Amino acid sequence: EVHIKEPIEKEVNPRLLPGELLLCEASTVYKYIQEDGSNRGTYGKLVCTNFKIAFLDDSASDDNEPQFKNKIVGENDITLQCVDQIYGVYDEKKKLLTGQLRKYPERLIIYCKDLRVFNFCLRYTKEEEVKRIVSGIVHHSQTPKLLKRLFLFSYASAAPNNAGKYGRNQTVMFDTLEDWRDELERTKGNVKYKAVTTNEGYRVSEKLPLYFVVPICVSEESILKYEVSLNVFLQIWCWSCHNGAALLKMSAFPKEQDDSTSQMQKAFLDGIYKTISKPPYELLKTDDLSSSLPSLQDIQTAYTRFKQLFLIDNSTDFWATDVKWFSLLESTNWLDIIRRVLKKAIEVAECLERQHTNVLLIEESATDLCCVISSLVQVMMDSYSRTKSGFQSLIQKEWVIGGHGFLDRCNHLHKSDKEEAPVFLLLLNCVWQLVQQYPPAFEFTETYLTVLSDSLYVPIFSTFFFNSQHQKDTNTSGESLKTQSGPFRFLTVWDWSVQFDSKAQAFLNNPLYAEKPKPDKSQRKTARFKHQRQLSLPLTQTKSSTKRGFFREETDHLIKNILGKRIGKFINSSDELPNSFREFYDGWHSKPVDYHGLLLPRIDGPEIKVWAQRYLRWIPEAQLHGGGTIATAAKILDLMEEVQSLQVKMDEEHSQAI
Repeated sequence: EVHIKEPIEKEVNPRLLPGELLLCEASTVYKYIQEDGSNRGTYGKLVCTNFKIAFLDDSASDDNEPQFKNKIVGENDITLQCVDQIYGVYDEKKKLLTGQLRKYPERLIIYCKDLRVFNFCLRYTKEEEVKRIVSGIVHHSQTPKLLKRLFLFSYASAAPNNAGKYGRNQTVMFDTLEDWRDELERTKGNVKYKAVTTNEGYRVSEKLPLYFVVPICVSEESILKYEVSLNVFLQIWCWSCHNGAALLKMSAFPKEQDDSTSQMQKAFLDGIYKTISKPPYELLKTDDLSSSLPSLQDIQTAYTRFKQLFLIDNSTDFWATDVKWFSLLESTNWLDIIRRVLKKAIEVAECLERQHTNVLLIEESATDLCCVISSLVQVMMDSYSRTKSGFQSLIQKEWVIGGHGFLDRCNHLHKSDKEEAPVFLLLLNCVWQLVQQYPPAFEFTETYLTVLSDSLYVPIFSTFFFNSQHQKDTNTSGESLKTQSGPFRFLTVWDWSVQFDSKAQAFLNNPLYAEKPKPDKSQRKTARFKHQRQLSLPLTQTKSSTKRGFFREETDHLIKNILGKRIGKFINSSDELPNSFREFYDGWHSKPVDYHGLLLPRIDGPEIKVWAQRYLRWIPEAQLHGGGTIATAAKILDLMEEVQSLQVKMDEEHSQAI
């Protein structure tokens, strides 16, 4: 039985953003509704612009308005960057559509990166319109394009003054020297580290940010010398623990090099271990993430398999996979990768927290897994990173300014599938595990993480559309189309008011967040000392292992071994790590949770879960009608509002009585 809503009589036109152009359209397109085995759906117009693919019908009314609505991307809108794959159906057979088409399909299936599936029937559409719309959608969403062809630039040109309208919600952007100095002061890292201006004008390296932090002993001359000669990232500071131990990152040395480079490398390594000039010399543990964690290719393969479980065409497909769901889930290896990454973050936290050991993370570019681990460690150890502005500042510091290649890893330009890997999504999945295990510890909600993951594919924000600060800066200088007033002014994704009204933004904030109590000034000193003691878990003393790190006098022997070889193989994790890890892990979990102290995720067995809100939200069979996260949050928000209004009334009555 086919349930058909008759074609609409009135003309429905798309709502276009500044700089958005209508490229092609097709009328009398039938969109299937994914609820059951029937062919129920609605007629409408399918359009393609330089920003999105949109289906327009007359069903949108105030009565049907969802509780949580995005102002930029509607329910039936797909940004061009959000399109994953497009299939055409020919005589009931699915075929992947790429490049030039000789024959046009009777049905179009669009799989999205946010895991939506759109099913359009073109049987009732005029042949010429079918050709135009299918060719247009495939061309504009699947073929390689130049960076300046992104809608990001069209929008910034047409609306150049937008950047000044919205606040940044106290997010630290880390694009000034003062931001880095403030962060050093906040973490007390300024005792041993300093922010440098050596790379102003990118005279040292285009890979490095304009400003960054290095050990105090490293001179600006040596930065210029080593970076240019070795073509590697310097040892860059990420964060300092309350006990003075620091988290650092560095790119790996080239595998093949000549004698002069080897000598320079020796001098460079020698400089690394002079962070402290007076005894006792601090321990430093290095961890080559390229060898201790899955490769980017493994991560991409696992996620590709994993997402197939949720890209469901219809109800029949859902129930067919339901029987073998757990075995299919396990075979993807995605949850195991999340477990391994969280375990690695706990290992690093143990070194910093319990052993008071500096940790140097090493990776080929230091811009992928280094970003994941350093961010996770800070979320686990620094309660500021669990506030909304703190988490956003963390992403700015470690990912945006830190040089993660969002453009390549998200494949926004469709230039190379080989570079694509869901590294940032991996971080959000790991953070979600912590959010769902310890909700009161986080100022933001899982809904916040979900919309943040969706924002990866909205090209009106510059945050996730460049590979480095240098690439952004060099492409920012361009004349705007309307005013000829100078460089582009891009929006940042942290301007949540661009996407959501205040009512929707309320769902991003956790009403049950356990805010940090402000200490009494008279007790501040003693409270801080007690806090430091409490953070060190467990309390039993452990002997320093020379395998875990090394003293200053040991470095000469070490450097001789390393020259010409990859650093991580010689000073990697200790053999006795599992026992030490287990002791630390079990010791922490045996004590009550301090929501403002160290947080360790539970990683055993079924503790690692599927992020249901993100992955199951578009599958009707997996939904609770009138229930779910948003409905629960709405009830809690209403209750909190009622409590607050009652409190105001009580305060008023109390003041009147006095």
